[in-house]
Amino acid sequence: MKNLKHLSIILIVAVLASALLLSACGIIGQSASADNTASTLSSGTSSVAAGEAYEAAFSDRDLSGEYDSDGSVTILLNGASATASSAAVQVSGGTVTITAGGTYVLSGTLENGSIIVNVSKDDKVQLVLDGATIHSEIFAAIYVVQADKVFVTLADASVNTLSNGGSYVQIDDNDVDAVVFAKDDITFNGSGTLHITAEAGSGIVGKDEVTITAGVYEISAAKHAIRAKDSLAIADGSFTLTAAEDGLHAENSDDDTLGNIYLAGGSFVITVGDDAIHANTLLQIDGGAFQITAAEGLEATYIQINGGDIQISASDDGVNAAYKSTSYTPTFEMNSGTLTVVMGAGDTDAVDSNGNIVINGGTIDITGQSAFDYDGTAQYNGGTIIVNGQQIDSIPNQMMGGMGGMGGSGDMGGSGGMGGGRRH
Repeated sequence: MKNLKHLSIILIVAVLASALLLSACGIIGQSASADNTASTLSSGTSSVAAGEAYEAAFSDRDLSGEYDSDGSVTILLNGASATASSAAVQVSGGTVTITAGGTYVLSGTLENGSIIVNVSKDDKVQLVLDGATIHSEIFAAIYVVQADKVFVTLADASVNTLSNGGSYVQIDDNDVDAVVFAKDDITFNGSGTLHITAEAGSGIVGKDEVTITAGVYEISAAKHAIRAKDSLAIADGSFTLTAAEDGLHAENSDDDTLGNIYLAGGSFVITVGDDAIHANTLLQIDGGAFQITAAEGLEATYIQINGGDIQISASDDGVNAAYKSTSYTPTFEMNSGTLTVVMGAGDTDAVDSNGNIVINGGTIDITGQSAFDYDGTAQYNGGTIIVNGQQIDSIPNQMMGGMGGMGGSGDMGGSGGMGGGRRH
């Protein structure tokens, strides 16, 4: 079984454990020992959870980006078709179908066609893009029908381009709607560059887990830039994402314990029409640099920030902890890092929670009319809060009017840290 799919159980355990820890330590509102308490909470839950999340999200092969060039199959794209050095590659016009596990190195240009992976459920496939340009007028450039897992490796110093011409004509029962569409787990790694243009649909869609550990990505999409069903995990990389809808999106409409996003690092410039980063269940940010221009910056049921530099310019809410999943009480939790939110005019909030707000550390710098809006309780245990250039020592509740004071213990939902064993 895939460990990440079962993180929801681990997450709920972490929630309960953190709630007990908070109760035992008496971390309710502000106190003379708030700084010490916040430090204990951070080292006792958030940092450990961050390490466990990294181990659970990324396998050694996810992170390596290496491949065996001597034992690989060569696929040469030559305009209208392709040639390959193995019978495991079937070529019919512009359609190149891989039928067995292994490593395949692709180079050249495919002017109107697709790479299709359809292997045994137990087979892993590594697609090494080494100067590959693949365009499909009416379908996905890369389509994973079936595999245990597919690795898309960007070869060192390579520049690769994948694109769709504006429509999708289906070839089976799956509703393919992205330039890269995977029915099973897919990982992107390597140090090269990948340009993706989706005139219709999304840039990357994974109907299971999507993992990215390195590389340079420039994605422009008519819908979402990157969308996963069960989970989206990013260890590192450079991302320039432009989309009409969301930048990073994870949602499982069949199981609301899934739909998690975990961001351990990377550099992101996200310019989108809706949410920059949207997770139905948990959004955990442990590091990275984010330049966000969007309607909403961050949205999930539980939003936990353990590090990173996040700069948001939003026309709606900057951060929104909303009822997307029954697995958590909506909560915004800040433990470390920097969050800067600049709001547009209108009835919007920099940090909006349908439940609770917990600030244990880090810096929150807000420019706008409404800083905080929450339905539940608020805890300020440490860190720095600046609103319109003025440092404050509480969490005002704009919804309640004025400086709403600090809430009691309430049901704060606990720590949203991800955990579990290393994946394979």
